[in-house]
Amino acid sequence: MLIFYSFVFIISCIIFYFSGELIVKSLIKVARYLGWKEFALSFIVMAFVASFPNLFVGISAALHGVSELSFGDVIGGNLIDLTLSIGLAAIFAKKGIPAKSRTVQTTLFFTIIAVALPLILTFDRVLSRTDGVLLIIFFLFYIVWLFSKKERFSKTCEQTNNVTKSFQGSFFGLFKIVLALIMFVIASEGIVRSAKFFATTFDLPIVLIGLFIVGLGNCLPEIFFAISSAKNNYGWMVLGDLMGAVVAPATLVLGVVAIISPIHINGFNHIALARIFTFLAIIFFFLFIKNDQKISKRESVFLLLIYVAFIISAIFIK
Repeated sequence: MLIFYSFVFIISCIIFYFSGELIVKSLIKVARYLGWKEFALSFIVMAFVASFPNLFVGISAALHGVSELSFGDVIGGNLIDLTLSIGLAAIFAKKGIPAKSRTVQTTLFFTIIAVALPLILTFDRVLSRTDGVLLIIFFLFYIVWLFSKKERFSKTCEQTNNVTKSFQGSFFGLFKIVLALIMFVIASEGIVRSAKFFATTFDLPIVLIGLFIVGLGNCLPEIFFAISSAKNNYGWMVLGDLMGAVVAPATLVLGVVAIISPIHINGFNHIALARIFTFLAIIFFFLFIKNDQKISKRESVFLLLIYVAFIISAIFIK
């Protein structure tokens, strides 16, 4: 059974990866046809798509009565995005990751609050339905702010310049999006069932499985995209993707899951450890962007070391 569920978990992660690739390419085709602008394209296509695995795993986990798996997934994913993903992207970027945009600078504050909120709300070891509503309200407030000014969308996406708009292409793009969402549902069911098996077999809190295994598995597409964007000198896409990938799961996803099934936290020592290192990552991420208005290669190494220190500490904690 161990081999079987390990195989199911790996296959589910692979499906998540290829479904993410499919939905990104399809949404880009639809965006070209609709004439979306650069920032709208990066935020909607990248940030929301990056949250789909978390959302489907969260809903499936809540329906199976193990909603704490979603909490571990999101918290672990946030820590990875703020350290490993951005750190690796900055290393591969020619001149670091720029962050001079006003939108990026303001979104930084929303990102910090979004990451901190679920950590603060679970000091009583439960994320209630009321807490879930508060998280969703914060997410909606951010979306309203983001789309409130036209100048945030004043630059047309460069990829649309020499591309012929095609209704047929956009229609097939919508079909592929639906197909990808179905694949997400199937893969999320596989991940939740395998996570429950691992937790039972090794006598581990299921939140711990979400924190270390599911969180990393769901972040692999984001890590790949961040490195690819950095290599191609699309620094704005790296921060736009990763900030959105932090905000949406920490607010919308956990909010939806908590409303379906309140999240009771077990394995509190590891969650407390994750909370400490996540706050450290938030502080230094904030300082790096505000001081230099970019993430340099030297700063990226420091962010990577935070994640390494977290893993080492987690090995020795009981």
